[in-house]
Amino acid sequence: MVALAESMAGDHPARPVLVLSNVPGAGGLARAEAMGIPTEVVDHRDFKSDRQAFESELISKIDEYAPDILALAGFMRILTPLFIDHYAGRMLNIHPSLLPKYRGLDTHARAIAAGDAEAGCSVHEVTAELDGGPILGQARVPVLSGDTPEALAARVLTMEHRLYPAVLRRFAAGDRTLVTLP
Repeated sequence: MVALAESMAGDHPARPVLVLSNVPGAGGLARAEAMGIPTEVVDHRDFKSDRQAFESELISKIDEYAPDILALAGFMRILTPLFIDHYAGRMLNIHPSLLPKYRGLDTHARAIAAGDAEAGCSVHEVTAELDGGPILGQARVPVLSGDTPEALAARVLTMEHRLYPAVLRRFAAGDRTLVTLP
C-alpha cells in the first residue's frame, strides 16, 4: 500500500483517495494517515457469517470516496460476486506467484517444493475466479538452492513494490498491456 501511495505523485494519472482495512489497527492505516490519506475500517468480524452485509458495508464506505480504481494490497478475504461485479474492470490485486501457478495461499513453499527455478509475483484484474483475472504484470526472481519460503518471499516482495506501482500507472492511464520485470 505504501509503495502504491508513494508512487502516485507528480505526473501519475491516479491519486490515493482512501485506505480501507478489514483489520482494526492494521499498520497500513497509521501509515496512510501519516501520508494524509483518509482511512476507514470495516471489521469483518462484526458481521459474523453475513458476508453480503460485510461487503455491502465495504461498498458503502468505498463509494463515499468515489474511486476510479481499487488496488487491493494485503486484503486477505475472498470477495463474492456482489463486490466484484460492483467494481468490475476497476479492481487490481497482486499475488505472490507467477500466475496461473499457485493460486491461493502458501505460494513460496509450493514453488520451492515443486523445484521451480523461478518464482515471482503477478498483478491481475480481480474477477470472480480466485487469482484468475487477466494478468497485467509479472516480475520474476530465481529460486535459490537452500531457499526457505521466508527468504523467497522477501525477494518477491521487493519485486512487488516495483511491479504493482508500474502496473497501476499504466492501468490508470488506460493501458492494459502486460508489464514484465526481470
